[in-house]
Amino acid sequence: MGVTRRVFLRAAVAAGAVGTVGATGTVLAPAAAAASAPGDVVGKITVGYQGWFACAGDGAPINGWWHWSQDWGQAPSPTNTNIKCWPDVRDYTSTYQTSYAALGNGQPARLFSSYDQQTVNTHFLWMLQNGIDTAALQRFNPTGGEGPTRDAMATKVRSAAEAYGRKFYIMYDVSNWTNMQSEIKTDWTNKMAAHTASSAYAKQNGKPVVCIWGFGFNDPNHPFTADACLDVVNWFKGQGCYVIGGVPREWRTGTGGSRAGFLGVYHAFNMISPWMVGAIGNTTDADNAYTTYTVPDQADCNANGIDFQPCVLPGDVSARQRVHGDFMWRQFYNMVRAGVQGIYISMFDEYNEGNQIAKTAETQAWVPTNSGFLALDEDGTACSADYYLRLTGDGGRMLKGQIALTATRPTQPVLTTADTTAPAAPGGLTVTGHTGSSVSLAWNAATDNVGVTGYRILRVSGSTSTQVGTTGATSFTVTGLAASTAYTFAVVALDAAANVSQPSNQVTVTTDPPSGTTNLALRRPTSESSHTQVYGSSNATDGDTSTYWESANNAFPQWVQVDLGAGTGVKRIVLALPPSAAWATRTQTISVQGSTDGGTFTQLLASAGYTFDPATGNTATLTLPATATTRYLRLTFTANNGWPAGQVSEFQVFGA
Repeated sequence: MGVTRRVFLRAAVAAGAVGTVGATGTVLAPAAAAASAPGDVVGKITVGYQGWFACAGDGAPINGWWHWSQDWGQAPSPTNTNIKCWPDVRDYTSTYQTSYAALGNGQPARLFSSYDQQTVNTHFLWMLQNGIDTAALQRFNPTGGEGPTRDAMATKVRSAAEAYGRKFYIMYDVSNWTNMQSEIKTDWTNKMAAHTASSAYAKQNGKPVVCIWGFGFNDPNHPFTADACLDVVNWFKGQGCYVIGGVPREWRTGTGGSRAGFLGVYHAFNMISPWMVGAIGNTTDADNAYTTYTVPDQADCNANGIDFQPCVLPGDVSARQRVHGDFMWRQFYNMVRAGVQGIYISMFDEYNEGNQIAKTAETQAWVPTNSGFLALDEDGTACSADYYLRLTGDGGRMLKGQIALTATRPTQPVLTTADTTAPAAPGGLTVTGHTGSSVSLAWNAATDNVGVTGYRILRVSGSTSTQVGTTGATSFTVTGLAASTAYTFAVVALDAAANVSQPSNQVTVTTDPPSGTTNLALRRPTSESSHTQVYGSSNATDGDTSTYWESANNAFPQWVQVDLGAGTGVKRIVLALPPSAAWATRTQTISVQGSTDGGTFTQLLASAGYTFDPATGNTATLTLPATATTRYLRLTFTANNGWPAGQVSEFQVFGA
């Protein structure tokens, strides 16, 4: 059901809930004068999405147990942990062994990686299934060692949002960001702004949404002056953005957790979203916050033409705050009766603070026996792993006026009638197109007793099937394939209960031969001898000339290579540097090697100097003496008279 324009009337504190009486006599959500019409954040449920978990062996540039453990170089264990509860990992196709003891049911204790595209796809499928509209991707200071992984996560979130019909936007967390005022602008201009071209990028009032979390907090992690913060807000607005501020809960009074003198900064935002994690932990706290913060905050926003998006949190599992959903539902009720313009869920996947809504261990059977973690049934009430996703969905329906305003939680902790019926197999799978590196597929929609929620695309080899994509549509393009290679595909359907259909009919197709005009390296995996700062080798095949690989400085020789996926005929290589005139003309000394196994390399082109001149496009073409069949193509750099490192923004490879 779509959201129509709603006019909100703020409830007076003493009067309690005020609303419209529906045809059945129930009280619907109250109304207030919103600054903006419904869009991708106004009238919507937004979840904070960290996407910051990695595991050793998952291929992430950060190469460690990012955020799962205190020491990322060591596997998580009871003495090396950074989380407060255990995720339910049954929906993930790839998980990674930890050093915890087995789960209570005897299964190994394994964790997911956010770097796996299927993980992100699964999360956005859950959003689709539960009516969650928008995801705010958290982006911390990207100029350090985490940068390449965070850059990749933005691309993965974009892909998943597009596949599952959800919206996303970039939410900068400026905590501990020393050179924030200049670097946040550079990051947006050079990297993140490109994602606004996506059909899935959130728009409000016709403008791309960006959030900045952390201005005005009265602590050493946020030392920025009001002038610096106002400059950044106005700069983003000058870029045509709709700007949300993640602010302290005392933003309006400039006391407590808020620095004084920041009201002008706060009022410059298009939307205000005060932070409540750590401030409330039970329903009494929630009601006090409603009176102390929510109602007067909404009045201030109304008076200043600002949209209001307060936080709702499920509660910390480890602190036994959740009360099987009653704590979270009381917040939903308070926000809707106050007439807020949108709701921000803190958070979707924050297992570190224990306040995630993503699927979580239901009982001790799904928790490592030596972890000490609590499960969702910690207060004696059984709760399904997806309970807080479903609860969020019902909160969203109340916000949108699709169900009556009610203080009584409508969501059941466990569904009493489990759906065990799998969808029918999709039919009519056909190939609708192919290139040297891609195959496009289409099929007829599957049917289900409740409803089909998505499809998995499988690459079939003998008796083995490997998932290569997921989508909520009835078509999909598989990319990153090798030229002149036969592939077999099938599709399965799934429903909200995770029931999976039998496979569709199989189709077999051979990709096109290598072409002199097809870039065989586009978005193919890369590796490197080294990189500096955020300039990892994946930038060299991402199709974006504004990003680039740069090796360690003053350490020649250095190399970067691309994996073409299979033995492929290669004749020509085109290298590019960013076209900006700021890049002075330079000559780099480069040789080319090839390998069929990634271990033994042979020389394909002798070392020579190649000049890159911005006046002529800043590119250089390397032509091999003869077409070479290779899978791994390596460039070795031994000199650069413009900078003491190897540099490439685009590493393009072409056949004969």
